[in-house]
Amino acid sequence: MMAELKLKYANVTKETIMVYLSLCSDCHKKSSNPKRGLVSKPILHSAYNSRAQLDLIDMQSQSVNDFRFIMNYQDHLTKFVVLKPLKTKRAEEVAHNLLDIYTTFGAPAILHSDNGREFVNNTINELHAMWGDVKIVHGKPRHSQSQGSVERANRDVEDMLATWMAENKSSDWPSGLKFIQFRKNRAFHSGKNYLNNYIS
Repeated sequence: MMAELKLKYANVTKETIMVYLSLCSDCHKKSSNPKRGLVSKPILHSAYNSRAQLDLIDMQSQSVNDFRFIMNYQDHLTKFVVLKPLKTKRAEEVAHNLLDIYTTFGAPAILHSDNGREFVNNTINELHAMWGDVKIVHGKPRHSQSQGSVERANRDVEDMLATWMAENKSSDWPSGLKFIQFRKNRAFHSGKNYLNNYIS
């Protein structure tokens, strides 16, 4: 509203607009009839490694030694994360890093990723064929109802990485990923009644 008013009028304050809105009968009708949005059911799991989420963080603007992306693999129940630096978004590289995670922790029953082509490529399907019952579920990219947990983790990782680089006066974020992974996995989650270091 302020942007529209500035095109035609001058010296209209925010306080004046708020008074107008408080007296506007049409505005009150709109606010009394809230939009019915989609209600998403929470994704609930009771076992470690029953469901994992996967996403990529774009670091192309801060490329170091040809590393341009961060692969964020997160267990849905415990929020335990594994962070891997990637040089490309190619399925072969994603699959190679997933194989490393699977041979360490085992494969999840369900892998939840966005529908980017790097996750639906034949190489990923071939990798999961080796692990039998793993199902791949695709959500919409950056869609909070389907990928909200890992998207929040992405923001945390980016913030923690920026802090680490500032503290260490370094732009070498691939070297800092292990430290960020450790800090992230030690962080207390308000929705849980335990520390997020699953292996303790």
